[in-house]
Amino acid sequence: MQEQGWIKIFRILLDKPIWLQSTPEQKTILITLLLMANHKDKEWEWKDKKFKAKPGQFITSLNSIVKKCGKGISIQNVRTALDRFKKYEFLTYESTKTGRLITIVNWGLYQELKDNANKGINKGVTNNQQSTNKELTTNKNDKNVKNDKKYNYMSDSNEYRLATYLFNYIRNNNPNAKEPNFQNWSRHFDYILRIDKRDIEEVKAVIKWCQHDSFWYKNILSPDKLRKQYDRLLIETNNPKNNNKVVDNSAIDEF
Repeated sequence: MQEQGWIKIFRILLDKPIWLQSTPEQKTILITLLLMANHKDKEWEWKDKKFKAKPGQFITSLNSIVKKCGKGISIQNVRTALDRFKKYEFLTYESTKTGRLITIVNWGLYQELKDNANKGINKGVTNNQQSTNKELTTNKNDKNVKNDKKYNYMSDSNEYRLATYLFNYIRNNNPNAKEPNFQNWSRHFDYILRIDKRDIEEVKAVIKWCQHDSFWYKNILSPDKLRKQYDRLLIETNNPKNNNKVVDNSAIDEF
């Protein structure tokens, strides 16, 4: 029996091409896939081996998706939708004779990766405290990331979203990638945005390019590494010869 619970759907989805240009059937399939995804680690058997599905991943079949979607959805509808969603980088999938592993690439941007039940109550206080803390922070904090427990970046902050944005690409390249400490990652992105004065869209473009590059995707596995190599990566990102590595990411951008 499917575990009960809920998912979050941001209204900004209504303005995204993946929604605006989808058929009614594809929209039904999109929401169904989000509902089917695991919200926590879950062990499965995959390719005759023990496999731990991460949040946002699940093993299913075309028939199972059709059944979950309900009346009016065919197997061909599902096949077409999966290929389209893969093009938009909303998901990836891998098929075998015994099942289909689906990974929702932008799961962390739609859903909480941590149990933050009290965030809604403390949001107003935390936002004010975070603003004050940022004003008092100087370059010496670069060496004190592990001691920044007093900082609490909300899931809708630019820093936290950049952290999940990078991790989603890393997990797309390696489904078994270990989930990082998103607060520490957010602090590094704070340095990139506030101290280095980088533009958010520029940072996203650099992340996207390096995670599609055959060399850099193996080396940029944290915001700290990203920051150290940022100038070099920016030059390569803006090189017209490398533009073919940049694909549409409208489905993963949620800022």
